[in-house]
Amino acid sequence: MPITDGSGTRGDAVVALSSPGVLRPLHPLHAILLAFPLPLFMGALLSDLAYRSTFHVQWANFSSWLIAGGLVGGGFALLWALINLFRRGPARKGRLLVYFVVLLAMWVLGFVNALVHAKDAWATMPESLYLSVIATLLALVAAWIGYSGFGAGEAK
Repeated sequence: MPITDGSGTRGDAVVALSSPGVLRPLHPLHAILLAFPLPLFMGALLSDLAYRSTFHVQWANFSSWLIAGGLVGGGFALLWALINLFRRGPARKGRLLVYFVVLLAMWVLGFVNALVHAKDAWATMPESLYLSVIATLLALVAAWIGYSGFGAGEAK
């Protein structure tokens, strides 16, 4: 776009755009592993809610199996995040470290939830419901961080 600078000289306007860095998605296999914990922990939460309202023991059994599946998928995603954490240099590790810590907290609380669900079904309430809510929220945060991408050089 031609402009004048007041002295009658014409020039072209130049606009400089800056970007904080290119966001790269997760590796496809890591993305597949990260896809497991959220729906499985959410299913466990829903089955805990169903157990709380009906007291049919089978809902507690469903929840136990869903938590076990979420722990398996989440464990492999956690292992992948740990390897990426050590594989990268110390610069620009912040978001990757937060991602790893959220995944670790999700997995630990999911494991504690699995231990609570190993008790008699009558003895699991209300702790199992609280742990299911927290584990589901942490799985949601981990998926949000992971799928929103990392800066170039942070994760692969």
